[in-house]
Amino acid sequence: MPLSRQTVEQIAAAVQTQRLVETATALIEIPSPTRSAAAVAERLAEILREDGFEVERADCGWPDSPAVICRFDSGQPGRTIQFNGHLDTVHLPFVPPRIENGMLYGSGCSDMKGGIAAFVEATRVLRETGLLTSGSVLMTAHDLHELPWGDGSQAIGLIDAGFVGDGVLLPEYLADFLPLAGRGMATLTVTVSREGDPVHEVLGGFENPNVIAAGSEIAQRLIERGAELKSHTHPIAGHAGYFVGQVHSGEIFNQSPVEFRLGGTRRWLPGDNSDEIRDEYLSLLEEIATRHGVTACGEFQIAGEGFEISEGSPLVAAVQSAHSAVSGTTLPIGAKPFVDDGNKFVHRAGIPAVTHGPNAKGAHTVNEEVPIAELERVASVYALTAIEFCSGRNQPDA
Repeated sequence: MPLSRQTVEQIAAAVQTQRLVETATALIEIPSPTRSAAAVAERLAEILREDGFEVERADCGWPDSPAVICRFDSGQPGRTIQFNGHLDTVHLPFVPPRIENGMLYGSGCSDMKGGIAAFVEATRVLRETGLLTSGSVLMTAHDLHELPWGDGSQAIGLIDAGFVGDGVLLPEYLADFLPLAGRGMATLTVTVSREGDPVHEVLGGFENPNVIAAGSEIAQRLIERGAELKSHTHPIAGHAGYFVGQVHSGEIFNQSPVEFRLGGTRRWLPGDNSDEIRDEYLSLLEEIATRHGVTACGEFQIAGEGFEISEGSPLVAAVQSAHSAVSGTTLPIGAKPFVDDGNKFVHRAGIPAVTHGPNAKGAHTVNEEVPIAELERVASVYALTAIEFCSGRNQPDA
């Protein structure tokens, strides 16, 4: 059943732009590089308490910055929609918030403090209008998201502690399509080393095991394997692969180094087994290291598993209905290009998770920016999605 025009207009009218921007600014003005989000988490908790919401704080495996958990219940049975976001930012120079010509700037405004402010505003609007007549909203916010400084474990801690809804919305900066599938991803770090000290090439360098030769072969084999994996595809998610983005060794041109370092990623498809992929990677390192007489230590840090959700999911239907009501268009189906916490909710908790946020720019740079109009739009879409999803009307569970 389509959302009524009256409901859509009531939600839009109830979104208070100044309040939304003040919330976003209050979060952005507190620096919160990954592993240091305690102060901004406490600020978010204060904002919610000042608004009259009950707030819970839970370690979820990271006592340095307990997660923020807040519920709004309609008082009637229905589904629970979860709005989830990360409060930490990448480790770049801090940029304070500012507003110019309808744009909000500052560290984390795109990724994803602006989105968190939007879902806080959506929840306020639902309470103030009384339009959420069944079910409930669960808001969660946490640290430890951004790689390589975080490992995603606090989001996993939230899931394992039971802080989950029946469907999850995540306001990452995807606005133009609906990602129904995505690849799993692990960051790769390889350290190839030999015994002894660095030496001049003619004073023993030629005789030493060559870490550059071994490391170069590892890089080449990963690149070749990546080319092979391009034929391993998914109709939405794309193809699997390896990517090598960093190599480094040596201090000077004619010195035999003792270490070679490589960095990259491995991506895989929904349904692939990440344990088998890790074993293949580690076996390759061991084979090459043994042949060259060196040691190769490889890290395989999983950021998220591959996932796929049904286009017939009630959450997908609710998001499409809300987006259509606000924007007049239906979102095309696509693949999530990155890994976010939605991968964890689908894979670990078995619940649908949709990434949809403001059309923002500059994520993972010092030039983040988001149109204030986009934050207003997201607040409306989230509120309307909650109304549609929590009611469960004409939406059987998938």
